[in-house]
Amino acid sequence: MIDCHAHLWDLDGGYPWITPGSPHHRPFTVGDLAESGDGLGLTGTILVEASRGDRGETGRLRELRLRHPELIRGYVGNLNVHAGVAPSRFRDLMDRARPNGMRLGGASWDATPAPARALVPVLAERGVALELNLHAAAVRLAAEVATRHPALTVIVDHLGNPGNLLTTDPGEWREHVRRAARTPNVIMKISGLLTQQHGVPRERVAGLVAHAVEAFGPDRCLVGSDWPICLPRGSRAESLRLSRLGLAGLTAGERVRVLSTTAERAYRLAPVVDNDQAPLLRCDS
Repeated sequence: MIDCHAHLWDLDGGYPWITPGSPHHRPFTVGDLAESGDGLGLTGTILVEASRGDRGETGRLRELRLRHPELIRGYVGNLNVHAGVAPSRFRDLMDRARPNGMRLGGASWDATPAPARALVPVLAERGVALELNLHAAAVRLAAEVATRHPALTVIVDHLGNPGNLLTTDPGEWREHVRRAARTPNVIMKISGLLTQQHGVPRERVAGLVAHAVEAFGPDRCLVGSDWPICLPRGSRAESLRLSRLGLAGLTAGERVRVLSTTAERAYRLAPVVDNDQAPLLRCDS
């Protein structure tokens, strides 16, 4: 299994969203990542940016992937912080950094930086996935973006962030999922459930997953733990277990596709052959 959503941070480089006294207010290292995955049958992890707030995070993620290829299969950088970079310079950065995805996040598509959105065509051109972490109509918007850029792989984080089922009717989300599944270059990431669906009976959470998998199919779904974000609610193992609960209706072969094969294709995973340890090109213009 490939865990398609985990984070690392050291606190020295920013991360303004982490508040003192919170369970997240400590460094999370490669050693912690390895320890958290012991006994889980993982064949690798995709590191996802953690809103450090600067362009240097992309270089740091690249460095971790190069140093620990047996543990870190790929990484997703932060597209927001590259807003304002000229497309030609951003193209150079993509060629040097070789990210497997770049993530755009915000309350809605319009709330993300317009200069960052302007770089999406470069991702399509370079075969780098666009990962979306939006809070308003995320699934619907992913399909709209994917339709505008048919050569682009669009990965929707956290099932598109549906509301907690204790307080939210998932009807609109379910309809958006059904419609988005008609757009072939949209991929659904099953992640974040331990946090977002806290307190919801497990069988109801499994129902969300089953609906997404039924609509998208096993070739367009993948799984992530959202470790260590999940830790206030449970371990990495518990998070992955909850994400997998909705896969019970699949055959063994279909589960393999959700748990590894789709990730290998969507993120274009391959053995890392990169002996260039030089710093990344500056993208200040």
